[in-house]
Amino acid sequence: MKIGILSYHFPPEPAFIPGSLAEELAARGHEVRVLTGFPDYPGGHVYPGWRQRWRHQTRSERLTVRRVPRYAGGDGSTRARMASWLSFAGSVALTGRRYLGDVDALYVFQLPAVTFAAAGLLRLLGRVPTVLHVQDVWPEEDPSRGADTRRWSGRVGATLRRLYSEVDGIAVSAPSMRDLVSDVGADPARVRNVLNWTDERIFHPTEPSRAARRLIRRDGRCVVMHAGTIGVRQGLETAVRAAAALEDRMDLVLVGSGAEERRVRGLAAELRAENVRFVERRSPVDMPELYAAADYQLVMLRDLPELRGMVPGKLQAALSCASPVVASAGGDTVELVERARAGLSCPPEDWAALADRFWLASAIPPPARADMGRRGREAYLREMSLRAGVDRIEQMLHDAAAGAAPAGGRSERNPHKGLKA
Repeated sequence: MKIGILSYHFPPEPAFIPGSLAEELAARGHEVRVLTGFPDYPGGHVYPGWRQRWRHQTRSERLTVRRVPRYAGGDGSTRARMASWLSFAGSVALTGRRYLGDVDALYVFQLPAVTFAAAGLLRLLGRVPTVLHVQDVWPEEDPSRGADTRRWSGRVGATLRRLYSEVDGIAVSAPSMRDLVSDVGADPARVRNVLNWTDERIFHPTEPSRAARRLIRRDGRCVVMHAGTIGVRQGLETAVRAAAALEDRMDLVLVGSGAEERRVRGLAAELRAENVRFVERRSPVDMPELYAAADYQLVMLRDLPELRGMVPGKLQAALSCASPVVASAGGDTVELVERARAGLSCPPEDWAALADRFWLASAIPPPARADMGRRGREAYLREMSLRAGVDRIEQMLHDAAAGAAPAGGRSERNPHKGLKA
């Protein structure tokens, strides 16, 4: 097929899902055309060595990438974000009809930032078979927000509802998203669960190097490691309080940085939690060895409605590396861990419950921990791998092009039913 891909971000930005999907579809013999912007994530400024211009196109044997200009404000304000989103939509409207007018099917990597561009492109292309891959469900309007934010939130929400009702197929990156998108206009028969995958070239089982052991471990105590963003959504203050209660039994190692790092460091100092240690952000290629040096990977999400239908990428990375998991979250994240029997779990934002899980984790013998990791990797390969995900997306694109609803439909209400020990 001739397949179009619309994505707000694309490599060299950290946009692994659309990038790897494009490469894999091209490797399977499809002609793939990507329409995206110039790289500016996460700083909001165009990468050094890049210059925004209209006729920027790169091509390999079966993969073509066309980049269009967009506003790069960089200050993170609501107005700056909307200026960037709307400018991208305008650029897509100017180039999309000619560039993607003859595709057999269109794939949209559906983040809120691409909403207006997707809606405009579908109007221009007419009845092009389209599959949305929903990554984040737009939250309900919050009356406490400013007038500008509420106005823009309403526009994004209304446009998303229209998209959900118009497209031929919707892939959701977490099981609970199925109901969320159906509640706002999507036909349940056209919704399929397609869990995100990780970069399997990097994240796979390995042995820890001596340097990784020195960095992560201090002695023979159990080590629980959190790798990634230290932000508002993670709520790592809960983990610090839990670890502080078990100072003589386990270590908590936080690898990464983020907007809440200062607050979390301050809490650790206030509690005099000497078993909580911070390691600066590392390259992704270093992470599998650090995973292997720790005993468990910590996956945390706060107790917020919009996060219950979200599966953070660090879960797939940990499972792909055969690392057992301690999950402090709700909804789909905990359900995946429990079904795979890949670790321990507890409700979010409950430090006492998490301390209990930390204690139990430290008491489980190493062979049993290895069995958890093995079961997690088997579940990843079966349900979350690149091959499994692209197989499902490819079938949805075929079905959309043929004018049929994706196979499975309502019968996929519980897509993880097949997970076994």
